[in-house]
Amino acid sequence: MDGRAALPSSFIKLTPGPPPAMEPNHATASPAMPTADGENMCAMDVFDTAVDGATLLISLCGLVGNGAVLWLLGCRIRRNPITVYVLNLAVADFTFLLFMLTYTLLNLLKELSCFTLPISVKHLVALLLISLFAHNMGMYLLAAISIERCASAFCSGRSHCHRPQHLSAVVCALLWVLSIAVITMVTFLCLSHQQEQCRLALITMYILNFLIFAPSMVISNVILLVKVLCRSRQRQHRRLYIVIFLTVLFFLLFGVPLSVWNFMQHFISDPGYHQVVFLLACINSSINPFIYVLVGSCRRHCSLASVQVAFQRVFEELGVDGVGSDSSMMHTLSSAP
Repeated sequence: MDGRAALPSSFIKLTPGPPPAMEPNHATASPAMPTADGENMCAMDVFDTAVDGATLLISLCGLVGNGAVLWLLGCRIRRNPITVYVLNLAVADFTFLLFMLTYTLLNLLKELSCFTLPISVKHLVALLLISLFAHNMGMYLLAAISIERCASAFCSGRSHCHRPQHLSAVVCALLWVLSIAVITMVTFLCLSHQQEQCRLALITMYILNFLIFAPSMVISNVILLVKVLCRSRQRQHRRLYIVIFLTVLFFLLFGVPLSVWNFMQHFISDPGYHQVVFLLACINSSINPFIYVLVGSCRRHCSLASVQVAFQRVFEELGVDGVGSDSSMMHTLSSAP
């Protein structure tokens, strides 16, 4: 294995391998060492560098977009059940993109300058686990949003359906606790070389992802889509439902490959294409703010006020009890330039 490939393969593997590969003091060295034929072992790979460059740019755009979501939903737009979920989703995406930005910068620096990275493999694996924590949290939140909106569609207009006032905040808090507990268990067991317990922890994480949250998210969205298409009165919240559907669709297209790839690496020694998978995951974490703006767009000139109006057109369609609330949105529309 050449020096260029040493970092990604050691960085990706979660399950503990032989002790020398996972020792805390084992640094990932990649000096520019010429071979007997005079070939530079650290020659730059054009494809990998291009993918890393695209990942870096998308991560930067995603950080800006999710930062705008955090500011608008946290400070400028009235809080309701959906904005609580979306706010937490933006936090998870922002965290994931911060990790990807750090990893991509390290990888590009290594590719372009070909020097020894002063960081151990154990630290890199810990960074990967942090990214998985944020990635899993995004999946959990999307499942919760889908289930809640599906239940609200069935309960709309029924007096016996009462929604607790702080349900969204409680659900988000529980999901954060669950995600932290899972990733803490995986991190402790996998970085302490407890191979069997590490595999058991990873299996638990994959069961949560593939057998509980992902199917719940897909089934809820299919039911919601069918119900909205079949009942015209549900179309009053069509922008919100379109946002939820597109967010879940893009997660399935761009986010799920990362979970599948991580799962496959425990059966295949080197599945390959890890940089492409990370690029897709960055697209998934970056695209949501643009979905919110496009769906809520009024076809006005692009400005901060018009972006805020677009967000309000999507997220202020619902009040605390799920009933349409247009007064504040109309006020903003009338005052926007």
